[in-house]
Amino acid sequence: MEKIEIVIVGAGVVGLAVALELSEKYRDIFVLEKESSFGRGTSSRNSEVIHAGIYHPKDSLKTKTCVEGRNLLYDFCEKNKIGHRKIGKLIVATNGDEVRDLENLFEQGRDNGVGDLRLLSRNEIKKLEPGVEAITAVWSLSTGIVDSHGLMKNLAARFESNKGCIACNAEVTGIEKAEGGFKITVKDREGESSVFCRVFINAAGLDSDKVASLIGFSKLEYRLKYSKGDYLRVCPSKARLVGRLVYPVPKKTGAGLGIHATPDLAGGLRLGPDDEYVEKISYNVGASKIKIFHEDVRSFLPFIGLEDLSCDTAGIRPKLQGPGEPFRDFIIRNETNDGFPGLINLIGIESPGLTGSLSIARIVRKLVEETI
Repeated sequence: MEKIEIVIVGAGVVGLAVALELSEKYRDIFVLEKESSFGRGTSSRNSEVIHAGIYHPKDSLKTKTCVEGRNLLYDFCEKNKIGHRKIGKLIVATNGDEVRDLENLFEQGRDNGVGDLRLLSRNEIKKLEPGVEAITAVWSLSTGIVDSHGLMKNLAARFESNKGCIACNAEVTGIEKAEGGFKITVKDREGESSVFCRVFINAAGLDSDKVASLIGFSKLEYRLKYSKGDYLRVCPSKARLVGRLVYPVPKKTGAGLGIHATPDLAGGLRLGPDDEYVEKISYNVGASKIKIFHEDVRSFLPFIGLEDLSCDTAGIRPKLQGPGEPFRDFIIRNETNDGFPGLINLIGIESPGLTGSLSIARIVRKLVEETI
Protein backbone atom coordinates (compact mmCIF):
# COMPACT_ATOMS: atom_id res chain seq x y z
CA MET A 1 0.00 0.00 0.00
CA GLU A 2 1.40 3.35 -1.09
CA LYS A 3 2.24 5.76 1.72
CA ILE A 4 1.62 9.51 1.31
CA GLU A 5 2.20 12.25 3.85
CA ILE A 6 -0.83 14.44 3.01
CA VAL A 7 -4.02 13.64 1.09
CA ILE A 8 -6.47 16.41 0.20
CA VAL A 9 -9.93 15.48 -1.06
CA GLY A 10 -11.46 18.06 -3.38
CA ALA A 11 -9.88 20.10 -6.18
CA GLY A 12 -12.07 23.16 -5.90
CA VAL A 13 -10.53 26.57 -5.30
CA VAL A 14 -10.14 25.93 -1.56
CA GLY A 15 -8.61 22.48 -1.98
CA LEU A 16 -6.17 23.79 -4.59
CA ALA A 17 -5.25 26.82 -2.46
CA VAL A 18 -4.58 24.53 0.50
CA ALA A 19 -2.51 22.21 -1.71
CA LEU A 20 -0.34 25.06 -3.00
CA GLU A 21 0.14 26.54 0.47
CA LEU A 22 1.22 23.19 1.91
CA SER A 23 3.48 22.38 -1.06
CA GLU A 24 5.69 25.33 -0.11
CA LYS A 25 6.78 23.30 2.91
CA TYR A 26 5.79 19.66 2.31
CA ARG A 27 6.59 17.57 -0.75
CA ASP A 28 4.45 14.42 -0.55
CA ILE A 29 0.92 15.70 -1.27
CA PHE A 30 -1.90 14.16 -3.30
CA VAL A 31 -5.16 15.88 -4.25
CA LEU A 32 -7.99 13.46 -5.04
CA GLU A 33 -10.89 14.73 -7.18
CA LYS A 34 -13.85 12.57 -8.19
CA GLU A 35 -14.67 14.70 -11.26
CA SER A 36 -12.72 14.67 -14.52
CA SER A 37 -11.06 18.02 -13.80
CA PHE A 38 -10.62 20.58 -11.05
CA GLY A 39 -13.30 23.10 -10.05
CA ARG A 40 -16.39 21.36 -11.42
CA GLY A 41 -18.63 22.15 -8.43
CA THR A 42 -19.28 25.31 -6.40
CA SER A 43 -15.95 26.88 -7.42
CA SER A 44 -17.00 27.23 -11.06
CA ARG A 45 -20.67 28.05 -10.47
CA ASN A 46 -20.72 31.36 -8.64
CA SER A 47 -20.65 35.10 -9.23
CA GLU A 48 -16.82 35.21 -9.34
CA VAL A 49 -16.91 38.15 -6.92
CA ILE A 50 -14.01 39.21 -4.72
CA HIS A 51 -15.95 40.28 -1.65
CA ALA A 52 -14.89 43.01 0.76
CA GLY A 53 -16.09 41.44 4.04
CA ILE A 54 -19.27 43.37 4.81
CA TYR A 55 -22.02 40.89 5.45
CA HIS A 56 -21.04 38.50 8.25
CA PRO A 57 -20.29 38.87 12.01
CA LYS A 58 -16.97 40.52 12.80
CA ASP A 59 -15.33 37.61 14.63
CA SER A 60 -16.51 34.88 12.26
CA LEU A 61 -14.18 32.91 10.02
CA LYS A 62 -16.25 34.08 7.07
CA THR A 63 -15.34 37.68 7.82
CA LYS A 64 -11.74 37.12 8.93
CA THR A 65 -10.82 35.00 5.90
CA CYS A 66 -12.67 37.35 3.55
CA VAL A 67 -10.98 40.53 4.78
CA GLU A 68 -7.52 38.96 4.74
CA GLY A 69 -8.20 36.85 1.69
CA ARG A 70 -9.33 39.65 -0.62
CA ASN A 71 -5.96 41.40 -0.30
CA LEU A 72 -4.08 38.12 -0.72
CA LEU A 73 -6.18 37.32 -3.78
CA TYR A 74 -5.68 40.69 -5.46
CA ASP A 75 -1.91 40.41 -4.90
CA PHE A 76 -1.84 36.82 -6.15
CA CYS A 77 -3.80 37.66 -9.28
CA GLU A 78 -1.65 40.69 -10.02
CA LYS A 79 1.57 38.75 -9.54
CA ASN A 80 0.44 35.78 -11.64
CA LYS A 81 -1.43 37.73 -14.36
CA ILE A 82 -4.81 36.18 -13.53
CA GLY A 83 -7.79 38.08 -14.91
CA HIS A 84 -9.44 40.31 -12.33
CA ARG A 85 -10.82 43.84 -11.93
CA LYS A 86 -11.49 45.91 -8.85
CA ILE A 87 -14.72 47.40 -10.21
CA GLY A 88 -16.45 48.21 -6.91
CA LYS A 89 -19.95 47.44 -5.73
CA LEU A 90 -23.09 49.44 -4.99
CA ILE A 91 -25.51 48.09 -2.39
CA VAL A 92 -28.65 50.08 -3.08
CA ALA A 93 -31.72 51.10 -1.11
CA THR A 94 -34.74 51.88 -3.27
CA ASN A 95 -37.19 52.95 -0.56
CA GLY A 96 -37.24 54.42 2.93
CA ASP A 97 -37.82 51.06 4.60
CA GLU A 98 -34.43 49.82 3.32
CA VAL A 99 -32.37 52.85 4.37
CA ARG A 100 -31.92 51.88 8.02
CA ASP A 101 -30.90 48.35 7.07
CA LEU A 102 -28.39 49.76 4.60
CA GLU A 103 -26.94 52.10 7.23
CA ASN A 104 -26.59 49.16 9.62
CA LEU A 105 -24.78 47.22 6.91
CA PHE A 106 -22.45 50.18 6.36
CA GLU A 107 -21.59 50.29 10.08
CA GLN A 108 -21.08 46.53 10.21
CA GLY A 109 -18.74 46.67 7.24
CA ARG A 110 -16.69 49.42 8.82
CA ASP A 111 -16.57 47.44 12.08
CA ASN A 112 -15.40 44.39 10.13
CA GLY A 113 -12.37 46.30 8.88
CA VAL A 114 -13.63 47.36 5.44
CA GLY A 115 -12.25 50.87 5.58
CA ASP A 116 -13.08 52.12 2.09
CA LEU A 117 -16.90 52.11 2.31
CA ARG A 118 -18.86 55.24 1.42
CA LEU A 119 -22.51 56.20 1.72
CA LEU A 120 -23.76 57.79 -1.49
CA SER A 121 -26.68 60.08 -2.27
CA ARG A 122 -28.96 59.57 -5.28
CA ASN A 123 -27.02 62.12 -7.30
CA GLU A 124 -23.71 60.45 -6.49
CA ILE A 125 -25.13 57.09 -7.54
CA LYS A 126 -26.25 58.57 -10.86
CA LYS A 127 -22.76 59.89 -11.55
CA LEU A 128 -21.34 56.38 -11.14
CA GLU A 129 -24.20 54.36 -12.66
CA PRO A 130 -26.73 56.48 -14.59
CA GLY A 131 -29.02 53.50 -15.20
CA VAL A 132 -29.37 52.53 -11.54
CA GLU A 133 -32.32 53.85 -9.53
CA ALA A 134 -31.80 54.20 -5.76
CA ILE A 135 -32.19 56.81 -3.05
CA THR A 136 -28.93 55.91 -1.32
CA ALA A 137 -26.22 53.26 -1.55
CA VAL A 138 -23.14 51.84 0.10
CA TRP A 139 -20.20 51.99 -2.28
CA SER A 140 -17.58 49.30 -1.66
CA LEU A 141 -14.45 50.24 -3.58
CA SER A 142 -12.50 47.08 -2.78
CA THR A 143 -15.05 44.64 -4.23
CA GLY A 144 -14.12 43.12 -7.59
CA ILE A 145 -14.42 40.19 -9.96
CA VAL A 146 -12.00 37.40 -10.84
CA ASP A 147 -11.55 34.70 -13.46
CA SER A 148 -12.16 31.77 -11.12
CA HIS A 149 -11.12 29.16 -13.71
CA GLY A 150 -7.90 31.04 -14.42
CA LEU A 151 -7.24 31.24 -10.69
CA MET A 152 -7.75 27.51 -10.18
CA LYS A 153 -5.67 26.68 -13.25
CA ASN A 154 -2.80 28.74 -11.85
CA LEU A 155 -3.10 27.22 -8.36
CA ALA A 156 -3.07 23.71 -9.85
CA ALA A 157 -0.08 24.41 -12.10
CA ARG A 158 1.96 25.96 -9.30
CA PHE A 159 1.11 23.06 -6.98
CA GLU A 160 2.19 20.53 -9.60
CA SER A 161 5.40 22.47 -10.23
CA ASN A 162 6.11 21.93 -6.52
CA LYS A 163 5.94 18.15 -7.20
CA GLY A 164 2.34 17.82 -5.97
CA CYS A 165 -0.02 15.40 -7.66
CA ILE A 166 -3.68 15.91 -8.67
CA ALA A 167 -5.57 12.70 -9.42
CA CYS A 168 -8.92 13.25 -11.16
CA ASN A 169 -11.65 10.64 -11.63
CA ALA A 170 -10.55 9.45 -8.18
CA GLU A 171 -13.40 9.09 -5.69
CA VAL A 172 -12.78 8.39 -2.00
CA THR A 173 -15.10 5.53 -1.03
CA GLY A 174 -13.69 4.59 2.36
CA ILE A 175 -11.58 5.99 5.20
CA GLU A 176 -10.27 4.01 8.15
CA LYS A 177 -8.18 5.09 11.11
CA ALA A 178 -4.82 3.34 11.09
CA GLU A 179 -1.69 3.46 13.20
CA GLY A 180 -0.25 6.95 12.66
CA GLY A 181 -2.77 8.05 10.07
CA PHE A 182 -5.51 6.84 7.75
CA LYS A 183 -6.15 4.15 5.16
CA ILE A 184 -7.95 5.70 2.19
CA THR A 185 -9.87 3.61 -0.34
CA VAL A 186 -10.02 5.24 -3.76
CA LYS A 187 -12.11 4.22 -6.75
CA ASP A 188 -10.88 5.19 -10.21
CA ARG A 189 -11.21 3.86 -13.76
CA GLU A 190 -9.04 0.87 -12.94
CA GLY A 191 -11.02 -0.16 -9.87
CA GLU A 192 -10.36 0.30 -6.15
CA SER A 193 -7.02 0.74 -4.43
CA SER A 194 -5.81 1.90 -1.04
CA VAL A 195 -3.26 4.43 0.14
CA PHE A 196 -2.03 5.38 3.60
CA CYS A 197 -1.67 9.03 4.61
CA ARG A 198 -0.48 10.76 7.73
CA VAL A 199 -2.75 13.81 7.30
CA PHE A 200 -6.17 13.74 5.64
CA ILE A 201 -7.75 17.07 4.62
CA ASN A 202 -11.43 17.05 3.72
CA ALA A 203 -12.06 19.92 1.27
CA ALA A 204 -14.76 18.10 -0.69
CA GLY A 205 -17.21 21.01 -0.93
CA LEU A 206 -20.72 19.75 -1.58
CA ASP A 207 -19.63 16.25 -0.52
CA SER A 208 -17.62 17.29 2.55
CA ASP A 209 -20.23 16.07 5.04
CA LYS A 210 -20.40 12.71 3.25
CA VAL A 211 -16.61 12.39 3.29
CA ALA A 212 -16.58 13.20 7.01
CA SER A 213 -19.18 10.52 7.63
CA LEU A 214 -17.02 7.90 5.90
CA ILE A 215 -14.57 8.08 8.78
CA GLY A 216 -17.26 8.04 11.46
CA PHE A 217 -18.34 11.65 11.90
CA SER A 218 -22.10 11.61 12.26
CA LYS A 219 -22.49 14.99 13.94
CA LEU A 220 -25.67 16.76 12.95
CA GLU A 221 -23.76 20.03 12.97
CA TYR A 222 -21.74 18.77 9.99
CA ARG A 223 -24.73 17.93 7.81
CA LEU A 224 -24.99 20.15 4.75
CA LYS A 225 -28.10 21.62 3.18
CA TYR A 226 -28.14 22.49 -0.51
CA SER A 227 -29.17 26.02 -1.48
CA LYS A 228 -29.55 26.39 -5.24
CA GLY A 229 -28.91 29.70 -6.97
CA ASP A 230 -29.93 30.36 -10.58
CA TYR A 231 -28.45 32.96 -12.93
CA LEU A 232 -29.90 34.77 -15.93
CA ARG A 233 -27.93 36.41 -18.74
CA VAL A 234 -28.64 40.01 -19.77
CA CYS A 235 -28.55 40.73 -23.51
CA PRO A 236 -25.33 42.42 -24.76
CA SER A 237 -26.92 45.79 -25.58
CA LYS A 238 -28.17 46.19 -21.99
CA ALA A 239 -25.10 44.58 -20.37
CA ARG A 240 -23.03 47.63 -21.26
CA LEU A 241 -25.29 49.88 -19.20
CA VAL A 242 -23.82 48.63 -15.90
CA GLY A 243 -20.13 48.88 -15.07
CA ARG A 244 -20.12 47.85 -11.42
CA LEU A 245 -21.64 45.21 -9.22
CA VAL A 246 -25.10 46.27 -8.06
CA TYR A 247 -26.66 44.51 -5.07
CA PRO A 248 -29.95 45.06 -3.25
CA VAL A 249 -30.15 45.40 0.52
CA PRO A 250 -30.14 41.77 1.76
CA LYS A 251 -33.44 40.40 2.95
CA LYS A 252 -33.65 39.33 6.59
CA THR A 253 -34.72 35.88 5.41
CA GLY A 254 -33.15 33.84 2.64
CA ALA A 255 -29.93 32.01 1.99
CA GLY A 256 -28.25 34.55 -0.28
CA LEU A 257 -27.53 38.25 -0.69
CA GLY A 258 -30.38 38.93 -3.10
CA ILE A 259 -30.47 38.90 -6.89
CA HIS A 260 -27.71 41.22 -8.04
CA ALA A 261 -26.10 42.41 -11.25
CA THR A 262 -22.62 41.04 -11.90
CA PRO A 263 -20.49 42.22 -14.82
CA ASP A 264 -17.92 39.70 -16.05
CA LEU A 265 -14.45 40.12 -17.47
CA ALA A 266 -15.71 39.52 -21.02
CA GLY A 267 -18.12 42.48 -20.88
CA GLY A 268 -21.25 40.46 -20.17
CA LEU A 269 -23.75 40.86 -17.36
CA ARG A 270 -25.60 38.28 -15.27
CA LEU A 271 -28.41 38.56 -12.75
CA GLY A 272 -28.53 36.25 -9.75
CA PRO A 273 -28.29 34.13 -7.87
CA ASP A 274 -31.59 33.58 -6.12
CA ASP A 275 -31.85 31.04 -3.29
CA GLU A 276 -33.90 27.89 -2.99
CA TYR A 277 -33.23 24.97 -0.67
CA VAL A 278 -33.27 21.70 -2.61
CA GLU A 279 -32.88 18.02 -1.75
CA LYS A 280 -30.87 17.05 -4.82
CA ILE A 281 -28.16 18.73 -6.86
CA SER A 282 -29.45 19.99 -10.21
CA TYR A 283 -28.11 22.77 -12.40
CA ASN A 284 -31.18 23.27 -14.58
CA VAL A 285 -32.54 26.82 -14.83
CA GLY A 286 -36.24 27.11 -15.68
CA ALA A 287 -37.62 29.83 -17.95
CA SER A 288 -40.13 30.70 -15.21
CA LYS A 289 -37.29 32.47 -13.41
CA ILE A 290 -37.21 35.23 -16.03
CA LYS A 291 -40.39 36.87 -14.78
CA ILE A 292 -39.40 36.41 -11.11
CA PHE A 293 -35.94 37.93 -11.58
CA HIS A 294 -37.31 40.83 -13.58
CA GLU A 295 -39.78 41.61 -10.82
CA ASP A 296 -36.98 41.55 -8.22
CA VAL A 297 -34.58 43.91 -10.01
CA ARG A 298 -36.82 46.33 -11.88
CA SER A 299 -36.93 48.79 -8.96
CA PHE A 300 -33.16 49.42 -9.17
CA LEU A 301 -32.41 48.28 -12.76
CA PRO A 302 -35.45 49.70 -14.63
CA PHE A 303 -33.75 49.59 -18.04
CA ILE A 304 -33.83 45.76 -18.09
CA GLY A 305 -36.94 44.30 -19.70
CA LEU A 306 -38.28 40.76 -19.76
CA GLU A 307 -37.10 40.39 -23.35
CA ASP A 308 -33.53 41.21 -22.29
CA LEU A 309 -33.16 38.10 -20.10
CA SER A 310 -32.31 34.48 -20.87
CA CYS A 311 -31.48 31.44 -18.75
CA ASP A 312 -27.81 30.96 -17.90
CA THR A 313 -26.34 28.63 -15.29
CA ALA A 314 -26.86 27.62 -11.66
CA GLY A 315 -24.80 26.82 -8.59
CA ILE A 316 -25.31 25.07 -5.26
CA ARG A 317 -24.27 26.51 -1.92
CA PRO A 318 -23.08 23.93 0.67
CA LYS A 319 -24.80 25.54 3.66
CA LEU A 320 -24.68 24.45 7.28
CA GLN A 321 -27.83 26.35 8.24
CA GLY A 322 -31.22 25.33 6.94
CA PRO A 323 -34.20 27.53 6.02
CA GLY A 324 -34.90 30.11 8.72
CA GLU A 325 -31.98 28.99 10.88
CA PRO A 326 -29.42 31.43 12.32
CA PHE A 327 -25.97 32.17 10.93
CA ARG A 328 -23.49 29.29 10.76
CA ASP A 329 -19.79 29.83 10.24
CA PHE A 330 -17.24 27.84 8.24
CA ILE A 331 -16.02 24.65 9.90
CA ILE A 332 -12.21 24.52 9.64
CA ARG A 333 -11.22 22.06 12.31
CA ASN A 334 -8.45 19.71 13.39
CA GLU A 335 -10.38 16.72 14.75
CA THR A 336 -7.68 15.54 17.20
CA ASN A 337 -9.85 16.28 20.23
CA ASP A 338 -12.57 14.03 18.82
CA GLY A 339 -10.14 11.16 18.49
CA PHE A 340 -9.03 11.66 14.88
CA PRO A 341 -5.49 13.10 14.95
CA GLY A 342 -4.43 14.13 11.47
CA LEU A 343 -7.96 14.73 10.19
CA ILE A 344 -8.77 18.30 9.15
CA ASN A 345 -12.35 19.02 8.09
CA LEU A 346 -13.42 21.99 5.96
CA ILE A 347 -17.21 21.94 5.83
CA GLY A 348 -19.80 24.52 4.80
CA ILE A 349 -17.27 26.53 2.76
CA GLU A 350 -19.68 28.65 0.74
CA SER A 351 -19.48 32.36 -0.06
CA PRO A 352 -17.11 34.09 0.60
CA GLY A 353 -14.97 30.95 0.25
CA LEU A 354 -13.57 31.99 -3.14
CA THR A 355 -12.44 35.34 -1.76
CA GLY A 356 -11.09 33.75 1.42
CA SER A 357 -9.42 30.73 -0.21
CA LEU A 358 -5.82 31.85 0.25
CA SER A 359 -6.53 32.88 3.85
CA ILE A 360 -8.26 29.56 4.55
CA ALA A 361 -5.17 27.83 3.18
CA ARG A 362 -3.00 29.62 5.75
CA ILE A 363 -5.26 28.43 8.56
CA VAL A 364 -5.03 24.85 7.32
CA ARG A 365 -1.25 25.08 7.07
CA LYS A 366 -1.08 26.02 10.76
CA LEU A 367 -3.32 23.07 11.64
CA VAL A 368 -1.08 20.73 9.64
CA GLU A 369 2.04 22.12 11.34
CA GLU A 370 0.45 21.28 14.70
CA THR A 371 0.01 17.71 13.51
CA ILE A 372 3.27 16.89 11.72
